[in-house]
Amino acid sequence: MKKQLYIVKIGGNCIDNPNELGPFLENFARLPASKILIHGGGKIATQISQKLGIVPKLVEGRRITSKEELEVVTMVYAGLINKKIVATLQSKNCNALGLSGADANTILAKKRPVKTIDYGFVGDIEEINTEIIELLLQKNTIPVFSAITHDKKSVLLNTNADTIASSLAVALSQNYETTLIYCFEKKGVLKDTEDENSIISTLKFQKYEELKKQEIIYKGMIPKLDNCFDALQKGVQKVIISNIDFIKNKDLPHTEILL
Repeated sequence: MKKQLYIVKIGGNCIDNPNELGPFLENFARLPASKILIHGGGKIATQISQKLGIVPKLVEGRRITSKEELEVVTMVYAGLINKKIVATLQSKNCNALGLSGADANTILAKKRPVKTIDYGFVGDIEEINTEIIELLLQKNTIPVFSAITHDKKSVLLNTNADTIASSLAVALSQNYETTLIYCFEKKGVLKDTEDENSIISTLKFQKYEELKKQEIIYKGMIPKLDNCFDALQKGVQKVIISNIDFIKNKDLPHTEILL
């Protein structure tokens, strides 16, 4: 029987709010199984970029990363935020190790080719080094991944944290019973973004396509849900979207993604 593995991605609103991040990390540390945490950067990278006169650009929920902004997101994601999270987990007696994709060559990516949009220094994942990650898990060490990868040619790349979470879940599902959980500010996928309680409890792919056409699901939720369905199609056992409270109490409202 495969061991259980939780792969949890937290969104920017949690990272930006110390009153939410601390309790979330305490609950994450208590998860009774192997686990991996993935995080992005929240508003901090944007705030620092603006102070430096760098204007962030987003297209369809995805950041366009110039050379100057790559330096900022690397410092913020892989440095300040990652190490704060790791230090907090250590205070909860949870032995964590902060990682970018370059560390131990854990996540190899390539610079996204220019088609209709030039995303700059954005990476598309090519390979996950499961051997190193599984070794850490076997030693009860919790990998904490920032949204920075590399191309093995000395170039760092900004990579969508939702995609990192999905790719890790797929790669590790061969040897683990993997549950992928996306925690963000809502309780799940909503029928009405103005109504916090309009949660879609289960979302199948056909319904997802309908809701996209109706523009009920749009912008940043589309790449997140694309990653959810991709993970399920490639062998991940379970995919959940909810808020951070779900980590403490799995009976709370949430959306389960189904094929």
